[in-house]
Amino acid sequence: MFYKKWLPRQRELKLEGLGDENAVEGELLSSLSDNEQWIQETFANCTDLMIRKLQLFDSIPCIIVFFQELIDMKQLDEELLSPLLKNKSVTYGTVPQLIESIELELVPVAKTKRIHNRNEMIQHILGGEAVLLLEGSKQGISVNVKENQLHRGLKEPETEAVIRGPRVGFIENIYTNMALIRQQIRTPQLKVERMTIGAITQTELAILYVENISPPEVITEMKRRLSRIKLDSVLESGYIEEMIRDAPYSPFPVLQMSERPDTVAACLIEGKVALLINGTPMSLIAPVTFWHGFQSAEDFYTSYIFSTFLRWLRYFFAFLSLTLPSLFIAVMTYHQEMIPTSLTLSLAAARETVPFPTFVETLLMEITFEAIREAGIRLPRPVGQTISIVGVLVIGQAAVQAGIVSNPIVMIVSLTGIASFLIPNTNMSQAIRILRFPLMLFAGIFGLYGFMAVMLALLIHLVNLRSFGVPYMAPLAPFSAAGIWDILVRAPWWVLHKRQHHIHTEQEMEKK
Repeated sequence: MFYKKWLPRQRELKLEGLGDENAVEGELLSSLSDNEQWIQETFANCTDLMIRKLQLFDSIPCIIVFFQELIDMKQLDEELLSPLLKNKSVTYGTVPQLIESIELELVPVAKTKRIHNRNEMIQHILGGEAVLLLEGSKQGISVNVKENQLHRGLKEPETEAVIRGPRVGFIENIYTNMALIRQQIRTPQLKVERMTIGAITQTELAILYVENISPPEVITEMKRRLSRIKLDSVLESGYIEEMIRDAPYSPFPVLQMSERPDTVAACLIEGKVALLINGTPMSLIAPVTFWHGFQSAEDFYTSYIFSTFLRWLRYFFAFLSLTLPSLFIAVMTYHQEMIPTSLTLSLAAARETVPFPTFVETLLMEITFEAIREAGIRLPRPVGQTISIVGVLVIGQAAVQAGIVSNPIVMIVSLTGIASFLIPNTNMSQAIRILRFPLMLFAGIFGLYGFMAVMLALLIHLVNLRSFGVPYMAPLAPFSAAGIWDILVRAPWWVLHKRQHHIHTEQEMEKK
């Protein structure tokens, strides 16, 4: 089956005028006073809404509606008010002809758009534009005079370290982010389709894909899932991610999150689909596989030999991060015969004063380490780094001296924590950190038998996962020899001259 037909059950919207799509539909009225009254009723108690009344050519009443904090007042004066009030030479017959003259002669054409109904007017006002309405006309004009200072400048990505490559990241403005992608992919095949989600927030969202490269099934399915979302608000890409992902109860990420334009551009060229959400620098990419959680953009900017070495290093330490504590618990509790005699005596001597079983001892240290890590993230950066380093050293040393934990456990937990930092994908790292605890629990109860049972269940789960129709463990399951060159190794560019087959859906592969 191409995709799992699942979407979270969503509560019905019961907000008057927002849950009903036709609540603000309807044509504008020819009476300026009626339009003004309707606007005031719609935006009742909005003291930041400005309605400025003017007389065009000393005979035609009009109003300009806008939110003062969302527009650039200097642009409004120079590009709208001054031309309207100072220019007396415009010739017109009827009021509709006057609107056309204003749009084509007085105001810069690139900044204007004709408005035909109330819903359009509301969206343009809330979007930070000024709307001009005239007496006797059922049409209006929106003028784009948005305040550009509302968004921060382009900076280096905060969540993805840049060693080599473009040192610029997305910001909260969706139009700036789309421009960054356009600068990377300069072809008309790059398609951008926009939509709005969120009854209250009216969050703008853009679907990006490269025509004739991205699988049509993925594009269609992405649009279908997005169209079924009914939420009051969408404040960050995480809202969208939870609503459109496959396997909602799986800890593994089936969508990729990125703050880097070069990463998104590379994924689009590979045939994937990207989502940009206004108000957040985090983009979403689909479909993805398990192996993308261990890849970084720098892998393709540095030597293929060194990149291959780093990939194997990440795989090895990711495995250690998941299994090391549980293996230590299982062996120390049930399978001491597997440890050399000298090492067994050394471990027994280190644990002589510890009153807790190995499982409890490891669990206490793991929870403490996670708490310190979270505290370091939430605190201000200079203070957080100090707390993380000092906390681990002081608490670990004090716990050993007090006889609560042993030195081997401190070493195991520290190595496990360091190993998790090697995983470049944050969501994949979080999944491995969470799965570490059930592995420890089953290893503490059943030993290596419990450990292997959980690992087998985990492998079965991974093989059955899909990301928009793409098998999560591809190209290993199902096997594709061509895909190995960009999964287990990073082959040189003269080998990577073909797109990988595993980015296509099972349905598309069956057609071929």
